[in-house]
Amino acid sequence: MNYVLATSREWNESLVKQLNEKTGHTFHLITRTEELTYDRLQAISPRYVFFPHWSHIIPGEIHEAFECVIFHMTDLPYGRGGSPLQNLILRGHQETRISALRCVAELDAGPIYMKQPLSLEGSAYEIFLRAADLVQQMIEEIVRTEPLPKPQDGEPTVFRRRTPEQSNLREANLGTLKEFFDFIRMLDAPTYPLAYIEHGDFLLEFSDAQLSGKSIEARVTIRRKEDLQ
Repeated sequence: MNYVLATSREWNESLVKQLNEKTGHTFHLITRTEELTYDRLQAISPRYVFFPHWSHIIPGEIHEAFECVIFHMTDLPYGRGGSPLQNLILRGHQETRISALRCVAELDAGPIYMKQPLSLEGSAYEIFLRAADLVQQMIEEIVRTEPLPKPQDGEPTVFRRRTPEQSNLREANLGTLKEFFDFIRMLDAPTYPLAYIEHGDFLLEFSDAQLSGKSIEARVTIRRKEDLQ
């Protein structure tokens, strides 16, 4: 049987090979929005189209014609919307649940196939890697059992997608070392705008933060703003 894995993050691309080996089925990889077309999916005829970190809107003609499964890093209906990891850490959460849900027209409002707990310790990149392992297990189970998704239960809480400008440490209103540490680590992943401070013509970017006692040690990369344009 055919399946599709659509992902915009490099750490999920190895999933295709692993899923092919573990399930005995054929998974087709899509990494760009222009590849996600009705005609291509129709040619593949997938049982499910899985989206394990897809930051683009899924067109109606796609999710209405094919069973599309999204993986969202909150215990839905809590935390619908953008930047779930950062919003969770900013709110002081130490753990969350990954929700596997069917894609519908309303954002993150579809019925739930299953949920799995996820620790929010470490950098954003470390969290995403752990999440990728859990998502693989969830995909394998959905392929094996084909569960019937159940409607979300409870009052929705909606998160707003963060902008690159919100990574500015000077504008973050941080009052404790723990808040500085959490702010740096929650943005520390490839393709994400790192926590930064502007100084004249330069940008100071912070990563690899370690909180120890009364201090934070972090890597600082200094670059000219003009080189980023």
